[in-house]
Amino acid sequence: MAQLLRGKASIDPRFKHIRPTVYALSRVNFSGFTYNGNGSGRSSGGSQRRQNFYYQEFLRGPKFGGYQYYQSSRGYGMLVGRVLRGVLKLRYLVLGGAIGGGVTLNKRYEEWKDGLPDMKWLEEVLPDNDKWGQFTKSLLAVKDSVKDSIEIDPRLKQLSENKINEWREWFDKRLDNAIEAAETQQNPQIESSFQNLSELISDLYGATKEELRSKNTVNAKSLSAEESRRRVDTLQSQVDALQTEIMNVQLKYQREIEKLEKENRDLRQQYLILKTNRKQPQKKRIKKSLIDMYSEVLDELSGYDTSYSTADHLPRVVVVGDQSSGKTSVLEAIAQARIFPRGSGEMMTRAPVKVTLSEGPYHVAQFRDSDREYDLTRESDLADLRRDVEIRMRNSVRGGKTVSMDVISMTVKGPGLQRMVLVDLPGIISTQTVDMAADTKDSIKHMTEHYMSNPNAIILCIQDGSVDAERSNVTDLVSQCDPLGKRTIFVLTKVDMAEDLADPNRIRKILSGKLFPMKALGYFAVVTGRGRKDDSIETIREYEEKFFKNSKLFQSGVTMSHQVTTRNLSLAVADRFWKMVRETIEQQADAFKATRFNLETEWKNNFPRLRESGRDELFEKAKGEVLDEVVNLSQVSAKKWEELLNDKLWEKLSNYVFENVYLPAAQSGSTNSFNTMVDIKLRQWAEQALPAKSVEAGWEALQKEFQHLMEVARKTPDHDDLYDNLKSAVIDEAIRRHSWEDKAIDMLRVIQLNTLEDRSVHDKNEWDQAVRFFESSVKEKLQHTEQTISEMFGPTTTQKWLHWRSSTEDQNKRKHVKSELDKILGSDSKHSPTLSYDELTTVRKNLQRNNVEVETDYIRETWYPIYRRHFLKQALNRAYDCRKAYYLYTQQGSDCEINCSDVVLFWRIQQVIKVTANALRQQVINREARRLDKEIKEVLDEYGEDDEKKQQLLTGKRVTLAEELIRVRHIQEKLEEFINALNQEK
Repeated sequence: MAQLLRGKASIDPRFKHIRPTVYALSRVNFSGFTYNGNGSGRSSGGSQRRQNFYYQEFLRGPKFGGYQYYQSSRGYGMLVGRVLRGVLKLRYLVLGGAIGGGVTLNKRYEEWKDGLPDMKWLEEVLPDNDKWGQFTKSLLAVKDSVKDSIEIDPRLKQLSENKINEWREWFDKRLDNAIEAAETQQNPQIESSFQNLSELISDLYGATKEELRSKNTVNAKSLSAEESRRRVDTLQSQVDALQTEIMNVQLKYQREIEKLEKENRDLRQQYLILKTNRKQPQKKRIKKSLIDMYSEVLDELSGYDTSYSTADHLPRVVVVGDQSSGKTSVLEAIAQARIFPRGSGEMMTRAPVKVTLSEGPYHVAQFRDSDREYDLTRESDLADLRRDVEIRMRNSVRGGKTVSMDVISMTVKGPGLQRMVLVDLPGIISTQTVDMAADTKDSIKHMTEHYMSNPNAIILCIQDGSVDAERSNVTDLVSQCDPLGKRTIFVLTKVDMAEDLADPNRIRKILSGKLFPMKALGYFAVVTGRGRKDDSIETIREYEEKFFKNSKLFQSGVTMSHQVTTRNLSLAVADRFWKMVRETIEQQADAFKATRFNLETEWKNNFPRLRESGRDELFEKAKGEVLDEVVNLSQVSAKKWEELLNDKLWEKLSNYVFENVYLPAAQSGSTNSFNTMVDIKLRQWAEQALPAKSVEAGWEALQKEFQHLMEVARKTPDHDDLYDNLKSAVIDEAIRRHSWEDKAIDMLRVIQLNTLEDRSVHDKNEWDQAVRFFESSVKEKLQHTEQTISEMFGPTTTQKWLHWRSSTEDQNKRKHVKSELDKILGSDSKHSPTLSYDELTTVRKNLQRNNVEVETDYIRETWYPIYRRHFLKQALNRAYDCRKAYYLYTQQGSDCEINCSDVVLFWRIQQVIKVTANALRQQVINREARRLDKEIKEVLDEYGEDDEKKQQLLTGKRVTLAEELIRVRHIQEKLEEFINALNQEK
């Protein structure tokens, strides 16, 4: 109870508010006992148990008046507590609601802010504050300059001057009237008023008082002072109105400037929006015109292989003629633009140029393989187009040739153009110049015959009218290809320059087809220029019409009106072209349909379970398989990489270790010299050749493992041999390009030098591994030495009897030398690596007794493999002895009875190989495999864009047949699409 009253014991929270009251009651005196509240008290009488009993009874029941007082106090305290609790609860509710509402509002604001679009891109496209400040300053400067320069509009200024002149005339008129009135009637009061008015007018007009007085010799006495004052006030008000109007004009200009600034900002914003939208253009399908569809069919046929006897017999207009006869000029006149390069007597057309003409709203030109459009109404674009045509022609000529069969395709659209497809060919030449290839003349002739041999081609035969007809070369070729003239149109150019213009009968014969043996559907006379390069097509056309209008040919009736001008020519050619197209297109479509059926049948018979795949699709499949193998390379385990690198490193380093380190040191004679020489040679090796050899070994291991994965893939059941050449070429090219990182050599040098500094074998396990490594290495070298000895001394007796082999004379001689050298080694097992002069002399004399004559060098050559085998056998015996000498080695070190220095050497070599293999493995996995992957992808991308490379690496009947089938199928689909569009146009 005392602890409860002192507050040290835990009590029910419901009774905490009565603690002060209870504590007060604890000081009450009960029948001589006073309780102090701390567990002690004073007793004035009676026993302690009775006192406690009284106190407990006081707390339990209503036996004393003090308890009633406690009850009333407790009720009052509880009432006050409830009121305080309600007030505090309300405060906490309000405070909690405010905090919660603030948190919720903040959360809603954050969600709303996160939902807003990201406007950071505006920081990249809009200029910063400094640039905006400079732009604003420049606009203000423009505003000030405009304000200063256009204070008054010139028209307004002129208007104000006119008004002032009107007022001046009005004043003069009124003044004259006043003078006249003054002559008939005088009034002194008016005279004084008029004097004041005269002074005012003189100030306005700038006239002096004397001039005004001389003019006004009489007084204007008829005018009243009030009327003069009123008119002056009117004049002043009009001047004020004029100033107000001027101010209004200035404000108007200010508003216009502000409006322009606002429009400038709006336009800039629209520009940025358009610029952003252009980054992701939406491709719209544009309906192709009929002539464009036909031109695409011809483009597909330009590279078509005719090995399946389905030749390209679709109509087109072939422009042929002698060199400089005006072929290109005729084509330009039909296209209504000077689109071809020009030269003075030089051959400019070096390759066939296919020009597709079609009607359009704008006069533009475009190459088939380019997105640029040339505006033919602008001279700069025309110059660029002519330059690009010339560049393409020169690029198409390869291998020292002068002309090329590669077709340059372009489209020309414009208002009023006739729809047709023309092919401009190089001009026929009579003589070759020294700068031409030897076969230029024949090449041009064969090219012209090839295009004219198409039975549906329209031949546009161009004849120069300014030269004698007998000098023409092209007419004979045309007569051979089209003897009946059913598809030939004859064009006589340069009629204005014809020398025989005075003889109209000759021109009549040419245009009627009676001068040449060739026949034609029609004969035309045109003028394609005045000999000036800068003349436009419009100028040439006006000149042509003017010439034929005033020409004696037309006036005398030599030519008909429909036989002249390029306009009539283009109409006739276009009409004949479309007539030929409609007559032959169905037949050509049927021919390709039959070819497609034959190819599909052949494919099903030869490759029934395979789908026809072209080179592009096959290349993509091969590319995927190569990349899969690259992925498999990255999945090779670390353990396998270390095994591969260990083997490759020892293969690279073993010869140097034996020949340059171990054998020279082991033959030095003592253990100390052996260790000293080993340390020197190993350090030199680690600083110079070892890192580079290690990198070389790592690269060869990477290459070997990748080729191994490719070989494994070739053995799978679903492997296709068609891709082998391509895969091998890609891998070889990638390996040729790949090089190990240079910094790897420096890293390896540090690691290897630190590893070779360690000369103590750490435990028994490493000792056993070093012994086994030493034994296997010595056995391998011993085996190679035995093979060398076998080849040097010939077959043994057993081999002679079993394999019927015999020794050569040299081998028999070496056997005699070997027997003498074996005696030397038998007498001294620790013989030095070289023979002394006395030993060489002794061997020679002993051989001479047996009638064997040899030179000293011959004896040394025989001695080297014999001693090497002897030394390796001794080293192998030491390895056997060192198997159980580890503990002896650890106790005695270099003073050990069994010499195991060579085991320690090979342990150091083994440790170097281990750490090097580990470093190379990390380099391969983390860097080199990824770099090789990147280089393989680059090679694949390059080969994917090189059609010649794909044709070279993907070969076979399966490929050629699939390519032919895909090509024919595509051409047939194009033809059917064109035929449907042609029928709809009908």
